[in-house]
Amino acid sequence: MPDASSATSVAWRIGVGTDEVSAVFDPSGPARAPVFVFAHGAGGNLADRGVTKTAQVLREHLVDTVRFNFVYRERKSSRPDPMPKLMACITAVVDRVRAEVSGRQVIIGGRSMGGRAASMLAAEQFACDGLLLLAYPLHPPGRPHQLRSAHLPDIRVPVLCINGTRDDFCTPSLMNEELTRVQATWRMHWIEGADHSFHVLKSSGRNDDAVMHEIGDVAAEWVSSLPARP
Repeated sequence: MPDASSATSVAWRIGVGTDEVSAVFDPSGPARAPVFVFAHGAGGNLADRGVTKTAQVLREHLVDTVRFNFVYRERKSSRPDPMPKLMACITAVVDRVRAEVSGRQVIIGGRSMGGRAASMLAAEQFACDGLLLLAYPLHPPGRPHQLRSAHLPDIRVPVLCINGTRDDFCTPSLMNEELTRVQATWRMHWIEGADHSFHVLKSSGRNDDAVMHEIGDVAAEWVSSLPARP
């Protein structure tokens, strides 16, 4: 098996309309490994701990990742861009991936808000091989009736969604109910006792590293099940 630690990350600059954002391509080793275009959450960035740890574990499972900043983060702002601008940024990153490493499986998705933006792209039939959602924000904390799910039935590509059972942004019973209206091949994986950051309590008998490896194992198994590119 190739050693992911020996593969060198590559920094990119990517144009998004009149703006430009930073991105990092993290190869895992194999020449035709799948590529996950990894969007960060609302309060995160391409170098935050959650993103980098997830990228590392995916590389260990032979999935390349491309981490990137949304435009607002590149400008050092804490206020997220409007959804169309978030979606345009993901599109620009995917275009760069296809220009740099053509012929690969391309999976879009990300953490929380970033995953939501990718899911809205997928619902518009954006060309990709799969959608990987990490801590999908089904509703704002404490407002379970403000669901962010109207577009989910329009998704057609395979989906893996990983959420914790203690996630204030995603009540399990509500998510399971919403999934009855989804037509895509949607795999829902619940991490017992994990919150929105995939943190587990010490009393659970597990630690955050164990959770991260669970995410890597589940994601790798799902990626291997995706239809191969010709």
